[in-house]
Amino acid sequence: MSSTGVEPHFLVLALLAAAGTVYAVYWVFVSLRRDRFAADTPLARIRSAAQGYVHLEGRSGPPPEGPITAPLSGSPCVWWDYKIEHRTTEANNNKSWHVVDSASSVAPFSLNDGDAECLVGPVGAAVTPTSHETWYGDTPRPPCLPGLEGRGYRPDCDYRYTERWIGPGTHLTVLGELRSRSVVESIEREVGKVVVEWKHDQAGLLARFDRNHDGKLDADEWEAVRAAARQQVEASLGTGQARESVVGQTTHGEPFLITPLDGKRLVTHEKHRAALALAASFVLALLTAWAAQKAMFR
Repeated sequence: MSSTGVEPHFLVLALLAAAGTVYAVYWVFVSLRRDRFAADTPLARIRSAAQGYVHLEGRSGPPPEGPITAPLSGSPCVWWDYKIEHRTTEANNNKSWHVVDSASSVAPFSLNDGDAECLVGPVGAAVTPTSHETWYGDTPRPPCLPGLEGRGYRPDCDYRYTERWIGPGTHLTVLGELRSRSVVESIEREVGKVVVEWKHDQAGLLARFDRNHDGKLDADEWEAVRAAARQQVEASLGTGQARESVVGQTTHGEPFLITPLDGKRLVTHEKHRAALALAASFVLALLTAWAAQKAMFR
């Protein structure tokens, strides 16, 4: 090869190291930004928290619809995500893993600080799980989470399953946007459903609300129908002015975090991660310069 040529192996290394440098610098800024918001946002109580960006802590509970389990392992949880990979053989006889299925839970779960409760909508959040399992098998979907002896790398298996989840009763720190959502709209929908159901029994409807006995319902009588339907729906909900608070993805770009770390440990964790990312960026930058120099022959 000519002394003025380009060494391709060092050039590839230089490009990879440069990409790694950019990625490490990105995480320096992400971690520093998370650290700033975690340190500067005071802890609030759910009952008295104002709408907007908040820092809440409490115990995790199941969604309003009831307890859920992680789809691959069957473990009780309030949040989950999973990834299923299939191992294939490339043309050069190298084997690699390809994701064939993945999903994350989107159902809001409850957060209780001992004084009040709100919902946490996990969509768009950076979630730190309390459990993280990886195991192997021969089927596109595992029958269950294996025992300790079934975990670890198994070269004879073509499927790899990775699942993360947050267990119920976990102490969580949540940084996100708190919104109070009235259920008046849902009450109106339920009232409409009740009225439609009553309309299917015209005889019963007339017997209850046809006050002048003319065989039809006038405007005032229809108002009575709706009032009775509303009373029934509100009785089933327990209140006609119920409100629920939901912490969700932010609208102005602030970090949305769900983590089992408390506030102080979260700040320390982000500082350490920023320091590690900064160190990695320096090492990768030096590697980039060295590989680029080696790639170009003089």
